[in-house]
Amino acid sequence: MTKKITPCLWFDSQAEEAAVFYTSIFKNSKIRKVAYYGEAGQEIHGQKAGTVLTVEFELDGQPFTALNGGPVFKFNESISLQVYCKTQKELDYFWDKLGEGGDPNAQQCGWLKDKYGVSWQIVPSILGKLMSDKYRKKADRVMLALLKMKKLDIKALEDAYKGDSEK
Repeated sequence: MTKKITPCLWFDSQAEEAAVFYTSIFKNSKIRKVAYYGEAGQEIHGQKAGTVLTVEFELDGQPFTALNGGPVFKFNESISLQVYCKTQKELDYFWDKLGEGGDPNAQQCGWLKDKYGVSWQIVPSILGKLMSDKYRKKADRVMLALLKMKKLDIKALEDAYKGDSEK
């Protein structure tokens, strides 16, 4: 499957391990192809022939490429992958699975950092609607509630939205 845009995630040497981890969490996911370093270009890339170069995989139909590029670049919070959840049970599932072994100090407002350093946003599908209400006071209440949370609580966000019937 070819899409116009496919995120490429740069790992030191854990591309295949990470792809296996991610595909175990998301339904309708699979590893599509694994490519290996050869002898060619070894003086430039410095990788041993036969080690994993890239892993093409899908998470719920969304294609990704994982690259073993060495320790040159590290993930940071300036980019994250969003997972939209319809229910609290679904949100809890992704929060727990993706956060397992990750950085507990990097968790706020639905963001978490997994054990590979990738940032994820685990958010309710309804959040965009709650945050963009034309009655600014409703959206402001949601924002104030959101800022106090690490893992998001859908009911608490909806309760904040409803508030005291002010518009």
